[in-house]
Amino acid sequence: VQLVESGGGLVQPGGSLRLSCAASGFTFRTSTITWARQAPGKGLEWVSSIYPVNRTDYSDALRGRFTISRDNAKNTVYLQMNSLKPEDTAVYYCALGGTRGQETQVTVSS
Repeated sequence: VQLVESGGGLVQPGGSLRLSCAASGFTFRTSTITWARQAPGKGLEWVSSIYPVNRTDYSDALRGRFTISRDNAKNTVYLQMNSLKPEDTAVYYCALGGTRGQETQVTVSS
């Protein structure tokens, strides 16, 4: 199993970023993929999950600003993040069960 995140970076408050999670080594289309994050000095926070039939779940605190989607043809899950706030600054990673990727840093700052 391999998960590779990309798309992080520095963005101003109010801006947008799209994270990608490229997956390999398992049957992607039947798998649930989760995005999580960890802000500096804080614990792990679940962000969103997407299930095999495209059902999605979101943290109540992030619903409406973040959108998760998947492209089964590309074995990739996306996390579109809009109206970003400084408190969204964190390392983000995608996970399949107990396996996680290497993380991507998102920094929201002016």
